Amino acid sequence: MRKSAFAAGICLVAAAMVVSGCTSSRFGNYPTYQQPAPLDPAPAGQVTAGQLPPPTQPGQDPNAQTGFPNAPGTENGVAGDPNDPGSSIQQVNTAGPVTRESLVGAWKVTTAGSSCQMFMALTKWTGGFRAASRGCPGDAASVAAWDVQGQQVVLSDSNGNKVAALFSTGSGSFSGQTNSGAAISLSR
Repeated sequence: MRKSAFAAGICLVAAAMVVSGCTSSRFGNYPTYQQPAPLDPAPAGQVTAGQLPPPTQPGQDPNAQTGFPNAPGTENGVAGDPNDPGSSIQQVNTAGPVTRESLVGAWKVTTAGSSCQMFMALTKWTGGFRAASRGCPGDAASVAAWDVQGQQVVLSDSNGNKVAALFSTGSGSFSGQTNSGAAISLSR
């Protein structure tokens, strides 16, 4: 009988400990945090649009006629096709050779007056390698592939049609034009 009374006493003590643990005030002493106050919106200015001249190589005269409106070999201020050897478009490459490996990863895309993100992978895809854009406007929204052709980066849609061509303008940056004539740039 002593063993059963002893066992009953242990069960009673264990039950008391469990119940007292559930009603402990230990957890009520933690501070509560309030949500921060909302931020004021950023001031909105006026947005203007216009065509910028193409970039020039360091040390070159920025006022040179090549690539500016009414320059020889341009029509309506737009330089010719970069793939045409007789074209007057100036290919700018200040950062050495363009490699596929150097393009893999996330990029900030600036076009049509806004910025978005693009990710380039080395997965084979129609038009080269797989690309995915997020929040891009205009032609950049249709980019699904990319490839390196010589010293230019070519962005293509899901059917393999060229959307834009860009040239290196420095380490981690590329600038060019979409097929519709809009300026487009990639930067890290």
